[in-house]
Amino acid sequence: MGRIQRLPSDLANQIAAGEVVERPASVVKELVENALDAEAGRVKVELDRGGVELVRVSDDGLGMDPDDALLSLERHATSKIRGKDDLFSLSTFGFRGEALPSIASVARVRLVTRPRGASEGTEVLIDGGCPAQVRPAGAAEGTSVEVRDLFFNVPARRKFLKSTGTEAAHVTEAVLVAALARPDVSFFLTRDGRSVRQWLRMATRRDRAAQVFEGERLEACVGERGPMRVEAHLGAPERARAGAVALHLLVNGRPVRERQLARAVAQAYGSVLEAGRYPIGVVYVDLPAAQVDVNVHPQKAEVRFADARPLFDAVTRELHAALARAFSLPALGASPRAWSVPRAAPAVDPAPARFVAEAMAGAPGDPWQLDPDSDPATQKSLAERTSVGAPAREPPGGPALFEGTGFYASLEFLAQVKAMYLVCAGPDGLYVLDQHAAAERVTFHRLRRAFASRTVTTQRLLIAEVVELLPTDVATLEERAADVAALGIELRAVGPNAVAVHAVPMLLARARPERIVRDLVAELGRAARRPFGDAADLVLATMACHGSVRAGDVLSREEATMLLRALDDVDFAGHCPHGRPVVTRIGYEELDRRVGR
Repeated sequence: MGRIQRLPSDLANQIAAGEVVERPASVVKELVENALDAEAGRVKVELDRGGVELVRVSDDGLGMDPDDALLSLERHATSKIRGKDDLFSLSTFGFRGEALPSIASVARVRLVTRPRGASEGTEVLIDGGCPAQVRPAGAAEGTSVEVRDLFFNVPARRKFLKSTGTEAAHVTEAVLVAALARPDVSFFLTRDGRSVRQWLRMATRRDRAAQVFEGERLEACVGERGPMRVEAHLGAPERARAGAVALHLLVNGRPVRERQLARAVAQAYGSVLEAGRYPIGVVYVDLPAAQVDVNVHPQKAEVRFADARPLFDAVTRELHAALARAFSLPALGASPRAWSVPRAAPAVDPAPARFVAEAMAGAPGDPWQLDPDSDPATQKSLAERTSVGAPAREPPGGPALFEGTGFYASLEFLAQVKAMYLVCAGPDGLYVLDQHAAAERVTFHRLRRAFASRTVTTQRLLIAEVVELLPTDVATLEERAADVAALGIELRAVGPNAVAVHAVPMLLARARPERIVRDLVAELGRAARRPFGDAADLVLATMACHGSVRAGDVLSREEATMLLRALDDVDFAGHCPHGRPVVTRIGYEELDRRVGR
């Protein structure tokens, strides 16, 4: 007998299960996706002990006849595809035919199903990969799959499961992303006999996002570039979290984990998000199926794009244009839809620094540029696929509150408090602005625009200021001489341990040259492993911080009014370059309540 042998089917299934079934949440994900592929309008998930003892997923989908029910538990048996060409036009979640047999090889499974219109159902029992038992059964239309004693025959795998609460949390997350993927379906989650969450069907993706992220201020962003359409519902910068755990990405309706795409979303916020922080919310990217390969991960959790870099750039550009306007206005407490973007919309900075050189014009040959002559059939296909939850293109809310004037310019300046805050009156409440954060945002915006056009106005110093630095810092400044000059800073090395500053940006004339240089060195050091374009926002933000009006500076009424007007020409005016809120609103109704009126 040769050394190479064909593995028994039960062992092969257990090996496959090691890739597909990681924990109870993996079981739930696969079964819920099967339910959605079966055209279910209602999906119920039940757990006992976090899913280790029991996972039951019931749906009202198409159901199966006895032959299909038995065949569904065999490897590579699927109704989703027929030939290899189908892999390039997938519209279903599943397609490999591995999930059910993999689950059945490591658990005790009971499948009960009844096709629509049939007089009786079918029950299939399979115990840890043993031969299946099939018999008629009474059942509601649709399918119910019970998975008991997960990993009972693979104790080494069961040992690595976490606590009941942790496993239940992972299951909740799996159902939540399915709810985001299909807003037209109702989902119910029960834990140990108690209903814990439900997401009733919604008409649009926007409504589903508001339901899932209840209490969060989400801004709707919609954009198209070539064959790509992006729709996002994202939270304010100050609500961002370390890591992308609260940012959900869906490509053609499929939840995915894609680090570069998540980074592209974060970059749309410019400097207001620190590196490593990601917003709360959901992003839908829809593009032709031929442009994305979903067959690259055992759990179908990752995808590969045909033209990844242009796609990510397009996503960043489209989201930046919408977010810059949306987060120029303050959060409005209990009535977040009472205001809309003014018709005299603020000028939007071209894009984050990494796109400055391209100046919002598409790169030659960019496949994600909007093509007015693109194939109508392709446009129609994309429109049909994104019709569920496609919001109107206009900004949320009713008519603009202010006609012909910006939001900040419409406020009436009342007083400066503690030489730190500007108190203003609006038609619906008092607005308190952090004067340093506001001035920092304006300065940063102007620096960034000047840097983008390479027209930074400089002011020469009467006497060059010598700044002592470490030899490595001097070497860094010499290596980045062209980039430093583009920022409007003119300096020369004077020996191995010092540089002489001869000119600084006119906008930063109030800042000490030494502080500007030290801030510049610090940011260049942090960004040493990245292209300078990616770090320019951080450098400019730090420079703006020390070159702006500060807490403790007394402002005249004219200066305060000019600052308010300047904010209307700035993107992300509601946040300083480092993400801190610029303005807080105290509604008149809140004041009335506090004084007992």
